[in-house]
Amino acid sequence: MLNSGWISDLFIKEDVDGLVGNLRNEAKGQGVPDQIDALTSYFLDKMRKNMKVILCFSPVGEAMRVRSRKFPGIINSTSIDWFHPWPKDALIDVGYRFIGDVELPSDDLRNQIALNMAEVHSSIDIANDRYLKLERRHNYTTPKSFLELIAFYKTLLAEKRSNIEK
Repeated sequence: MLNSGWISDLFIKEDVDGLVGNLRNEAKGQGVPDQIDALTSYFLDKMRKNMKVILCFSPVGEAMRVRSRKFPGIINSTSIDWFHPWPKDALIDVGYRFIGDVELPSDDLRNQIALNMAEVHSSIDIANDRYLKLERRHNYTTPKSFLELIAFYKTLLAEKRSNIEK
């Protein structure tokens, strides 16, 4: 898909005929012959120029390397954007929003928990730098790992509350 720009069986034949038919006048204006193959090719070229596909996945671990070998289009036909760490304010806001459905005695406590989650997540970057210096190996902290931290907190809190109720 990344190399060719075409997703097989995305449209049924009647839909493709309708799309190509709608482009007939525009294609004629561009000097494209009024043949189904030429019109289809014009449609595909126009789609390749205008359609954008966004794939988001983490470069951490073996999975990215394996996918890149299996599907060279991931590297050859794409632009890769590397994102920088989230600012602390963003981490606090995300943490606050994701624990919004947790029953807590006060909003102040929710703020403090979100602040603590942001601090813990940020402190891992320091540990990652130390690990790189000592072991000469990378350890990555991603937004997904922050979301997993929040999910783990919510699960653990529910479990501990359940034990207390018992």
